Amino acid sequence: MKTEKDRKRDSGPSVRVLRVGEQVRHLLSEILARGDVHDDVLATHPVSITEVRMSPDLRHATVFVKSLLGKDEEAVLKALRTNTAYLQKTVASKVRMKYAAKLKFLADESFDEASHIEKLLRDPKVARDLAAPEGEDNA
Repeated sequence: MKTEKDRKRDSGPSVRVLRVGEQVRHLLSEILARGDVHDDVLATHPVSITEVRMSPDLRHATVFVKSLLGKDEEAVLKALRTNTAYLQKTVASKVRMKYAAKLKFLADESFDEASHIEKLLRDPKVARDLAAPEGEDNA
């Protein structure tokens, strides 16, 4: 029999964790859009903050980023990691929490995975297998 703690763990992130993650995502997007970070790489490469996943205790935030058109992604990640202290300080001053969240920047690979799956589904061999047999209706 599952305990209350096990049920909570299985249900995914709480509404509060999701809300704080979204708030951090918006703040980071604003900071980067305004150009508050004085870094040449970040000034010349538009960056999208696609998702922020907060830990259940709200002490750690994994920030998924994608540079425009995927250009110089490693340089952008390095620039973000170099300026992590400034970004953490700025986010902590705007989001009222007991602890300032530690930010960890990672490249968002979901777009690459989606395009890879799309390419596989468009392959003639796969499309043939996905098509309904001639005798069946799709109704």
